[in-house]
Amino acid sequence: MVVSIIGVIIGALIAAFGLYYLVKEWKDPESKKIYGIISGIGGVIFIAMLIKLLVELL
Repeated sequence: MVVSIIGVIIGALIAAFGLYYLVKEWKDPESKKIYGIISGIGGVIFIAMLIKLLVELL
């Protein structure tokens, strides 16, 4: 359960910082691609760990 909570926090932070820099560097196409991928990976980690946490609690 602790691993799931830590995974949710890490996934949320990766997604949040990726989105922050995506908005900050919006005009650079290469940065937009990189930060978009990073945000997507963070979102996938967040959702996967959240589902894992909910399954463990039920």
